[in-house]
Amino acid sequence: MKGVLSSLGIGAATVDTVLPTTLTAGESVDARVDITGGNDTQEIDDIYFALATRYETDESTRTAKIETIRVGDSFTIDPDEERTRTVSIDVPVHTPVTMGTTSVWLDTGLDIDWAVDPDDRDALEIEPDPLRRALFDAVDSLGFVLRTAQCEATESLFADHRFVQEFEFVPRSGPFAGDLDELEIVPLPADDGFELLLEVDRRGGLLAEQFDADERHERLSLRAGTEADLAERLRVAIERNC
Repeated sequence: MKGVLSSLGIGAATVDTVLPTTLTAGESVDARVDITGGNDTQEIDDIYFALATRYETDESTRTAKIETIRVGDSFTIDPDEERTRTVSIDVPVHTPVTMGTTSVWLDTGLDIDWAVDPDDRDALEIEPDPLRRALFDAVDSLGFVLRTAQCEATESLFADHRFVQEFEFVPRSGPFAGDLDELEIVPLPADDGFELLLEVDRRGGLLAEQFDADERHERLSLRAGTEADLAERLRVAIERNC
């Protein structure tokens, strides 16, 4: 009977991953995985991880896996036995930053044949990599503040990206205060950095807004070594569309 209940997840082995709750995109972190046996001996075929987030479509909110990791470690765990594994987890550089409504988490699971897989979920705070940090500093230097950030579906726009993270800024001071409604920036992951897609929303009348005539688009490259003049390049691009 214990084996039957364990296969249903009742009295089965449990798993808990312990890692820092604040991570930086692009880094690797060591995580401790604690596994505790249940009421019956069980064969664990693997330990797996999924770094995930949510993104918005026109119809619903969906979950996307950013990165999946399998340890490839099979073992037997006896009732109430405690085991610990240390695993290195890579946080991809393009992992969304947890700003605005964006959330990121790590799911941990045990792969057990003919049974409900035990799992564990850890909410994470993702800080920007150096390139996106330079982007935020450049935008801040021009007097913009972040209004919102969220992940949105892009299947119809970019075949290689199911979703992207969009940042929406508003000018509170500086050269564009009073001239723009908002500045939207999408850092599109590239092999060695990001392509920045900019949408400049100028202040316009009702007619202009109705036909999107108050919106202009730009594209800038952000690579290592190009951060120094980013604020100037942003300023020029925005002025060109004001």
